Amino acid sequence: MARTILTYRKSGVDIDLADKLVDHIQKKAPAIGGFAGLFPLDLDGSGPWNLVACTDGVGTKLKLAFALDRHDTIGIDLVAMSVNDLVTCGAKPLIFLDYYATGKLALKRSKRIIAGIMEGCRQGRCVLLGGETAEMPGMYPEGEYDLAGFAVGIVKRSEVIDGSKIFPGDLILGLPSSGLHSNGYSLVRRVFKGKDLDKWGKALLTPTRIYVDDVRNLQAAFLAEQKIILGLSHITGGGLVENVPRVLPRGRKAVFRKDAWKRPPLFAEVQRRGNVPESEMWRTFNMGIGMVIVIRPDSLELAKKVLPEARVIGEVVVGKHEVEVV
Repeated sequence: MARTILTYRKSGVDIDLADKLVDHIQKKAPAIGGFAGLFPLDLDGSGPWNLVACTDGVGTKLKLAFALDRHDTIGIDLVAMSVNDLVTCGAKPLIFLDYYATGKLALKRSKRIIAGIMEGCRQGRCVLLGGETAEMPGMYPEGEYDLAGFAVGIVKRSEVIDGSKIFPGDLILGLPSSGLHSNGYSLVRRVFKGKDLDKWGKALLTPTRIYVDDVRNLQAAFLAEQKIILGLSHITGGGLVENVPRVLPRGRKAVFRKDAWKRPPLFAEVQRRGNVPESEMWRTFNMGIGMVIVIRPDSLELAKKVLPEARVIGEVVVGKHEVEVV
């Protein structure tokens, strides 16, 4: 009997449809499109600073936290998903706010969630400035809740990283992920159930890595040597295939060598158990790379000195505005 082939769409998530919605929103609000939005602090655009803001949630990874009754790290994921987006334009995170909604407030569980958010803010070098706790009977099943987060930062207009200076021949570096991060869990929950979920639960709930210090350290080192970071891409839903083109100029193509880094075994386990096609894996998961950095070839030595974990995983070439994995 043939095995069922799992895809993200079969799991209930349609990336193509989501892309169409984003295209529609961008037509209505042209300023939207990057990983975070930038707004001139002085309103007329003549000053040196941009305010930067973004928002995100944790997604259906929450369902695993409910099933395993583990809520101490999910707050880290919440902060990570926003601050990692924030730093892609070179911004320094300043503040974070959360929205926590549940049908009935459970104090012990809530304290664990907030502790995770506080830890995420510590790692993300930002302050938890406020938030909203909404108790809404009848809106959520017993024991369940939802989380959303909002990060605000600042960047000098002269230091904004927007990908516009990326040219063919530039190198693409990858920083390792801590695992699945917070994407692809609608598919993952179809793969791991019952005893398998108990066995793999710890790995599946590993919190998203926060890259704020990595980016800030690289920025400082590059500034001192009069070098620049050309582009940064946070690898979330859509994987390398969907996220990297967001920082590439038109006429530029990113070519990744999949043998340039070692993928954590969890990805192979998901693919094997779910009979997930290779192309679907690359379009759904981060595949072991959580942050992509584009630099000039003559910046490689300094980049590797500052970020020893960084690996050259590809390069930019002339071509269609897309990603190719070879």
